[in-house]
Amino acid sequence: MFTHTITAKELPIPLDEFRLKALAWANQYPHVAYYSPGHATYPHGGFAHLLAVSSGSIPLDEAHAFDSLRHLLQQRQGLLCGFLTYDLKNQVERLSSQHPDKLGFPSVHFFSPEVFFYFKENSISICTPAAHAKDALAAILAVPTPQPASPKKVQIRQRVSKEKYLHDVAQMRKRIREGDVYELNYCIEFYADNVQVAPLPLYLALHQASPTPFSGYFKLHDKYLLCASPERFLKKEGNKLISQPIKGTIRRGVTPEEDERLRQQLRHDEKELAENMMIVDLVRNDLSRSCAIGTVQVEEMFGIYGFRQVWQMISTISGKLRPEMDLVDALQGAFPMGSMTGAPKISAMQLIEELESTKRGLYSGTIGYIKPNGDCDFNVVIRSIQYNASEGYLSFMVGSAITYDADPEKEYEECLLKAQAMLKVLNQAW
Repeated sequence: MFTHTITAKELPIPLDEFRLKALAWANQYPHVAYYSPGHATYPHGGFAHLLAVSSGSIPLDEAHAFDSLRHLLQQRQGLLCGFLTYDLKNQVERLSSQHPDKLGFPSVHFFSPEVFFYFKENSISICTPAAHAKDALAAILAVPTPQPASPKKVQIRQRVSKEKYLHDVAQMRKRIREGDVYELNYCIEFYADNVQVAPLPLYLALHQASPTPFSGYFKLHDKYLLCASPERFLKKEGNKLISQPIKGTIRRGVTPEEDERLRQQLRHDEKELAENMMIVDLVRNDLSRSCAIGTVQVEEMFGIYGFRQVWQMISTISGKLRPEMDLVDALQGAFPMGSMTGAPKISAMQLIEELESTKRGLYSGTIGYIKPNGDCDFNVVIRSIQYNASEGYLSFMVGSAITYDADPEKEYEECLLKAQAMLKVLNQAW
């Protein structure tokens, strides 16, 4: 690959406009991965600002996804972009999934970019086959600049009524009292049938409404993920692993005084603190599967971070990968993210399958990239829209952590709060 770096001063248009044009140019390809840090302040940073495209993907054995990914990493040295869907849990543990799936994402997917862009504050690096950078640059500059846009006619429906949600939470509290689980991340789907939307303008609208450190736009032929995630699943830097579960949410205030009051309210909410601590313990256990004894530590407990719509409680856990373990061991040992299951993890996933009404698809899974040196960064797919253009099916899911002390009405309101950014860009009032 040939790398050509262009400074902002060398571009005939502003850097932000070039980035938008590059996204529009990329959208002609069947395989597109865009990762954005959203200019957010975040411990250990957000995603690298990358755009990658390819005409083809790499065949992977979905029945043996992790072994297939390991073989791929042993054979290839370049950048890899891809995803793991939530249902890969069935290969991590002895689980199954019987719910309907109208989205149709493969359980695992990765591609090696033909062209990729690395956006920095004042420059762009274009990586292409030798001497093709100028051709790509000219083609991008000729593309009309896309603008954020919401669809005008999308009728969003709720898969689970409020009445059923309250009933299900009551059932969960009963199961918690009986000792089956002590925390469960229960999710509900909002969806639309027979719709046609323009995915890229819709993603730009979502990113504008909710800029986050793990934002992404992923295209796989006719399937799209429009992601506004604030949560990191797993980052690898050398032999260091970092995971940052989110558990604890409250809305932002209208005034600075109300905003600070709500931040403090979240920071001292005993229920939210207990939920966060449970997931921290779970993630520590997950990292211990691949990390050296004594290296797993909590770098930050109960950190409060602000996003456009909400305050979030985020903890940071890290560890040192054992010499005999590799990246795939780390991914498999921690997947899926404990914040999206509950605890104990296996029992929680079994109960999720029993109570939820649809497959999660990429929701609760992860998108990310693996660098040539083996370092990587993967998010948790939340606050995201999934879309199958061929089927005309659009979906997003939201959820909350249910404990025995959960107030069903408040948990329902938390789900609606998390849905606001998606509902807003889809022109829906709820």
